[in-house]
Amino acid sequence: MTPTSSSELTAAPGGSAAPGPIAQNAIRPRRARAVGFTLLRKVGAALVVLWGAATVAFFAQLALPGDRATTILNIRAGQAQARTPEELAQINQQYGLTKPVILQYFDYLRGLVSGDFGTSYQQYRPVTAIIGEQLGSTLTLSLVAIAFAWLIMVVWVTLTAGRGPRLNGVGSTVDVVTAGLPAYWLGIILLLVFGLGLHWFPIISGTSPAGIVLPALTLAIPLAGFMAQSVRTEFERSLEQPFVLSARMRGMGEWGVRLRHVLRHAVIPAVTLSGWALGATLSGAVIVESIFSRPGIGSVLVSAVNSQDLPVVTGIVTLVAVVYVAANLIVDVVYTVIDPRLELT
Repeated sequence: MTPTSSSELTAAPGGSAAPGPIAQNAIRPRRARAVGFTLLRKVGAALVVLWGAATVAFFAQLALPGDRATTILNIRAGQAQARTPEELAQINQQYGLTKPVILQYFDYLRGLVSGDFGTSYQQYRPVTAIIGEQLGSTLTLSLVAIAFAWLIMVVWVTLTAGRGPRLNGVGSTVDVVTAGLPAYWLGIILLLVFGLGLHWFPIISGTSPAGIVLPALTLAIPLAGFMAQSVRTEFERSLEQPFVLSARMRGMGEWGVRLRHVLRHAVIPAVTLSGWALGATLSGAVIVESIFSRPGIGSVLVSAVNSQDLPVVTGIVTLVAVVYVAANLIVDVVYTVIDPRLELT
């Protein structure tokens, strides 16, 4: 047997051999390659999802009944009527509707890559400009809702998890019930109670700080219940770990143990879900902004659907897909870089 040099192995604390400097230098390139491959695979999967979402949005336009040129003219005129061949020819030329479908599809993808979502049928303006005017309001609502969801989840799980079968059962039941609450029902209830009944918040949200509370809570409460279900399990498991016993033996109080040690380990599943939460709140804003008469891309989407303004509809749908995939990709990348155990997952 070939002897192993002392520079390759060093004694570990428990007496076993641990990789020395030479072995560690050999491991680092392999780990870097594994991380790089994993990141490339995740980016590739994200691009495939975006391509699929854009493709579905494009062919959904073609699946609608009727002639597209006639539809565009009727949208602009605000009434349905027969159109002359000259009128139709002008629209077909403007939007390239006479091209083969495959060429229209490639033009559509080329525009998305360059940030061009087309021109609104109704407003005669670029879709990117229409979305850009309302995106800030919706992003603000989504971020405030996620912050509220984290606050509600942390407080509720910390108060109820690991407190005995009865209280823990109540906490788990509340998690399941709140996670299943429909946004349209919850929004109306909050509006009736705190807007019309108690007059604590404005009925019409607008853009005021007070006006964002009820719409954000409408999105946050179900999200908090969903995240609490995963965090509660990890919280109870962490309470049984040796480091909790060690902290208690050092004289740390129950709240100190829960907030300083247990919670830090238990919220990892919620961090993973935060990327999904951003996409979920953006899509949920469609309903919430309509209920509370709040400006945003949700209100624009509802208006575009009612008027059959397809470029605006597909632009918003594609944008939500991009934000959703990008947020999840960022979370995956951060975890892959931070935690080496995720290299091959």
